[in-house]
Amino acid sequence: YFLERSVCCFSMLCLSYAEPVRIQLRLAGEKRKHYEGRVEVYYNNEWGTICDDDFDMSAAHVVCRELGYLGAVSWSPSAKYGKGEGRIWLDNVHCTGRETSLADCQSNGFGFSDCKHSEDVGVVCTQKRIPGFQFISTSSNDVETLDVRVEDVRIRATYSQRKRVPITEGFVELKDAGKWRQICDEDWNMMNSRVVCGMYGFPGVKGFNTRAYKLLSQRRKKNYWGFSVNCTGNEAHLSSCRMGKVLKLVGNSTCVRGMPVVVSCIPGRAFAPTQSSGFRKAYRPEQPLVRLRGGANIGEGRVEVLKNGVWGTVCDDNWDLKAATVVCRELGFGTAKEALTGGRMGQGMGPVHMNEVECSGFEKSLTGCFFNKDSLGCSHEEDAAVRCHVPAMGFHNRLRLGGGRNPSEGRVEVLAERNGSLVWGTVCSESWGIMEAMVVCRQLGLGFANNAFQETWYWPGDVSADSVIMSGVRCSGTEMSLAQCLHHGKHISCPKGGGRFAAGVSCTQTASDLVLNAEVVEQTTYLEDRPMYALQCAHEENCLSSTANPADQGSYRRLLRFSSQIHNNGLSDFRPRAGQHSWIWHECHRHYHSMEVFTYYDLLSLNGTKVAEGHKASFCLEDTQCDEGIEKRYACANFGQQGITVGCWDTYRHDIDCQWIDITDVKPGDYIFQVVINPNYEVAESDYTNNIMKCKSRYDGHRIWTYNCHIGESVQEEM
Repeated sequence: YFLERSVCCFSMLCLSYAEPVRIQLRLAGEKRKHYEGRVEVYYNNEWGTICDDDFDMSAAHVVCRELGYLGAVSWSPSAKYGKGEGRIWLDNVHCTGRETSLADCQSNGFGFSDCKHSEDVGVVCTQKRIPGFQFISTSSNDVETLDVRVEDVRIRATYSQRKRVPITEGFVELKDAGKWRQICDEDWNMMNSRVVCGMYGFPGVKGFNTRAYKLLSQRRKKNYWGFSVNCTGNEAHLSSCRMGKVLKLVGNSTCVRGMPVVVSCIPGRAFAPTQSSGFRKAYRPEQPLVRLRGGANIGEGRVEVLKNGVWGTVCDDNWDLKAATVVCRELGFGTAKEALTGGRMGQGMGPVHMNEVECSGFEKSLTGCFFNKDSLGCSHEEDAAVRCHVPAMGFHNRLRLGGGRNPSEGRVEVLAERNGSLVWGTVCSESWGIMEAMVVCRQLGLGFANNAFQETWYWPGDVSADSVIMSGVRCSGTEMSLAQCLHHGKHISCPKGGGRFAAGVSCTQTASDLVLNAEVVEQTTYLEDRPMYALQCAHEENCLSSTANPADQGSYRRLLRFSSQIHNNGLSDFRPRAGQHSWIWHECHRHYHSMEVFTYYDLLSLNGTKVAEGHKASFCLEDTQCDEGIEKRYACANFGQQGITVGCWDTYRHDIDCQWIDITDVKPGDYIFQVVINPNYEVAESDYTNNIMKCKSRYDGHRIWTYNCHIGESVQEEM
C-alpha cells in the first residue's frame, strides 16, 4: 500500500510523491474465533497494535475487508482479546469506510501514540469471505508470520468415495481468487492434516494409499496454490495456520517432487459408517470420563468430568480453545469452534472438579491436562462449555418442517425411498412425543423441542407429502436423526392416517433444566405415622397406597416424608404446558393443579421392582428462592402465573400433603428411594438425564436411613 506524502522544497514549491508504506494486518489474541481478535499491524518489519482512541465501525469495516471478509459485525475497545506486545503503531484512526487499506485512513502517523496495550482494539468480522479475494503478501521476507487467507477449504473425494457419508478422505483444496487450487505436499506434514480433519469434525488422522492418489493426480490437471502451510496442530481452522514458504509456480513443473495434498481422517464412533477400528485404537476410554450436557445441538454442551464416581463441572478460569479441543476430540468430534465461559450452556450441579485447566492440545483426555487442584472459589456460574466441529452428515437434507408460521415449527416431513425413488411424506403421530420431537429439532439444527404435536391440521404442508411413510417411531432422545430411532420400516401401520393427524414439532434454542437437590432430600427424610382422618384430602388426590381405600378412619398410615428443592439450571423458564384456563381446581386443598403429574416418588427393591409409590401434582410451581441478583417472577397466590425462573428453585417442604411415600405395607429391608421430576416429559428440558434422583435406604420396621443420594448417572456403579 502507498501513502501520499507532501514535501516542501527550498524553492517553496511543494512536490507530491507516493512513498510506499508496507503494512499487513492479522487478528490475534486468546479465546477467539478465526474471524475475530485483536487487530495487529505489520509495519517496518515489526508487529504492533492499534489504540482504541477514535476507532469506530468505519475503521472496523476497513480492517475486515482488508483481511478478506465482507465487513465487520462489531469492534471492541480496552484489550478484550488480551494485551498485545511491541509497538502501538496507530492511534486516533479516522476512516470513512471506503478505504481499501487501513494505511489510507487518517491517524497520528505510524508509531505516534500515547496509549497503553490495555487500550488495544479488536474486531469481529462477518464469517463470509469476499468472493475472489486475492491474498497479496506485502511482507514477503516474513511470510510465515501471516495467516492463511483463502475463501474456502474442502476435502475433494475421489469419484468412488463421493457417495460416502461422511467424506473422510480426499484431496485438500483451497478456494483462492474464485478458483479451487491444490496444495503441494512437499512441505506438508501430519500437523497440517490434523487441523484439516479437525475442522471437518474428525478427531484423528490415518494413512492412505499414496500410490493410488499419485496415479490419480497424474491424470488430472493441477492448479497449485502459491504457498505451503505451516500449522502447529492446535489450530481450530486452517485459516488460523501460518503460511509457509512461497511456491514457485512453473506450469507442469510445479511441485515436481511431490503431488497434491491428500488427507484421510478417522471419524468418531457416532459418525463412522461401521465401527471404526482406527478410532477405537486412538481413543479407547474404559468408560466415559468426560461428557457434554445442556447443548442445543450435536457437539456442544457444558463440560462435565467424572471423578471418584461423581460427575462435576469445570471452572472457566483459563478455559481456552486448546482445552476445548481436547474435550471435542476425546468425545469423537473435531476441533473446538468455541470455548464458552460463564455458564453459557446452563449451570451444573455438584462439585467443580477442575479449575485453571491448561492443555497442550495433544492430550487424549481432559483428565490428562494440568489443573490447579488447590484452587477454590469457583461457582457454577463459571461452568465451562464447548462447541465442536462435527462432520457433515447431511441429516438436515432428509427432514423438513412444513406449514409452520416460522422455520422452527411445522408438520414433520421426511425423505424416504419408495419404489426406487426418493419421496417426501409425513410421520404417523401415534405415540409421538417430546423425545421424538427432540430428535427432529436436533437433526435440523433448531435446538430443543418445545412441543410435540399429534394433530397438525392447522399447518397445511406440501400436499404431495401427505402420505404417511414413517410410523411406529420411538426415540430415546439421544439419536442424531429420526431414521436412527426405532420405527416400522417399510411396513407402515397408522390407523388414523396422515393429513390432519401427521406429527408436528415446535423447536427452541433454549430450554429449562430442572435438577433436584439430592443433599436436601438426604438431610430431611423421616417417618411419620398419621391417622386416616387427617389424610382425607391427600386420599382424594391419590397420594396414598391403594390399601388405604378400605382402611378405617382411625387407622394409621406410615409415611416416608422429605423435602424437595427443585432448581432450574437451564437457559429459559420452566412453565407448565397447560394454560391457566385449563388448570384444575381442587376444592379440598383449595389450589390449582397446573400439571397433573409433576413428580413420581417410588420405593424400589434392589432389583428395581416398585414396592411403594407416591406422586405429586404441581399444585404450586413458584420461585421459593433465587440466586443473588435474580428476581422472583412466579408466585401462586391470587391465581398467579406458575413456573420456575432460571436461577431460582421451588421448595416443597416435608410437612405439606403428598410430599411423601406411603410405606405402610413395606417390609423391613434394603431399598432404593427414587424421585423423578417431569416424568411424562410434559415440559421441554435441555437434559432429562438429571431428572432422576436415587438414594439407598434401609428400613428396620421402625426407623429409616437414607444415604448416598445422587442425581442421574452420577454414581459409577450405576453406569
